[in-house]
Amino acid sequence: MVINEHIVDEMLDPTGIITGERYQFRLYLTLDEEDELYAEGGTGLRVIFAVDGDEERIASYHFFERASEKVLDFELEDDEKEIVLAFCKENVGK
Repeated sequence: MVINEHIVDEMLDPTGIITGERYQFRLYLTLDEEDELYAEGGTGLRVIFAVDGDEERIASYHFFERASEKVLDFELEDDEKEIVLAFCKENVGK
């Protein structure tokens, strides 16, 4: 899994209920054709990244087909989750 493109947007909470900041990342991935997540039109990963004081974490995520936006029911493996978390930390607010 290689992240080759991304979009990040800050999510605003008009109610003030959620503490800290939230960012939505749309990560576009390059995968091997043999990977079960591979889609001909491309595969993406939507990540909600939470920053609350010194804590930075992945609040939620889901894979999707880039061409159709169809949600794919897969989970990140632990090593992939670390890659995504590090990527989000490095690119938050950019």
